[in-house]
Amino acid sequence: MRLLLDTHALLWWLLESPKLPESWRLALASPQNDVYVSAASIWEIAIKRSLGKLQLPAQEDIASLPERCHFDSLPCSAIHAARTEALPWHHRDPFDRMLVAQSLCEKLDLVSADPAMRDYEVSLFDGG
Repeated sequence: MRLLLDTHALLWWLLESPKLPESWRLALASPQNDVYVSAASIWEIAIKRSLGKLQLPAQEDIASLPERCHFDSLPCSAIHAARTEALPWHHRDPFDRMLVAQSLCEKLDLVSADPAMRDYEVSLFDGG
């Protein structure tokens, strides 16, 4: 499988949260799966940290999160950005819209618990 993590899924993995379903944990840990972290998620984490809305250890180098978690980084390209134009406005969050566009462009299953993502024609990972 080729999986793209929503920001909350990345944080749940990183913080070993009980919110992360066991089926997700197994899929993310499996060497048979390619797991991607979008630059949009790193950007979102950076903004939330700077606003004091997200607490991570002060020494946490968020730029290295994908590598440290043994995931692949997915840059945000002009093609991804342009793809957001055609998306319906089910979601106003620009980070989530970018993740949907990347998932569609790169043919990745999106790992997300956000119910608003179901409104898009994106392949969501259901843990199976």
